[in-house]
Amino acid sequence: MADEYENEYTSKTVARRLATIKSFFKYLVKVELIEDNVSIHIHSPKVPKKLPNFIDKNLIDVLMSSPPLGTLIGVRDRAVLELFYSTGVRLSELVNINIGDFHIDKKLVRVIGKGNKERIIPYGKTAESAIENYLKMRNLSFKPVFARSPLFVNSSEKRISKRTIQRRMNNYIKLVADGKSVGPHLLRHTFATHLLDNGADIRAVKDLLGHSSLSSTQIYTHVSIDKLKKDYTQAHPHG
Repeated sequence: MADEYENEYTSKTVARRLATIKSFFKYLVKVELIEDNVSIHIHSPKVPKKLPNFIDKNLIDVLMSSPPLGTLIGVRDRAVLELFYSTGVRLSELVNINIGDFHIDKKLVRVIGKGNKERIIPYGKTAESAIENYLKMRNLSFKPVFARSPLFVNSSEKRISKRTIQRRMNNYIKLVADGKSVGPHLLRHTFATHLLDNGADIRAVKDLLGHSSLSSTQIYTHVSIDKLKKDYTQAHPHG
């Protein structure tokens, strides 16, 4: 295992491989091929938390205007982008949303997150408009008769797959996030970062993201250098 460090493997890679080794030793003990699990004496390296990337506020409008609105797919993709940014939902949560999950009078949407936990998230006027335009092009609406229909579908009118959303969002996000780790999760990071930058309570952001622990949300308080400098200048006597 020491060779792993010498070859400059990341702590995350070493920890993952070590976990595999420990699982194997547990299995050997279980089937009585060995008596003692010596792997319990090996400690995993501490894996540093990586600060999430996010999209600059000034580039959000550029991103949202990327899909061509002359086609149904383009209108759909615009609605997907807007809903991702407006709610911070996970990819798996977004593809499982049905039309009936929206409470349009209160501008709320119901999603099922990790561990089959339900949460209610507000969404904005821009996302509402984009979704309404998409439904209108499909001759649908928020009427109860369409409640069980999937919100986002493919060309065959079947629920869209995570892979398709991932691929299409990557293409748009690359236009404004050059050099960053692209993908729908970047919009989730951006959602959280922009909320906190504008003064949102971290506990509220935690609930919106569906985090079980506040520590998962706190990482977003460290990502905006501009916000950090602004707070420093305003708060420090010699700032």
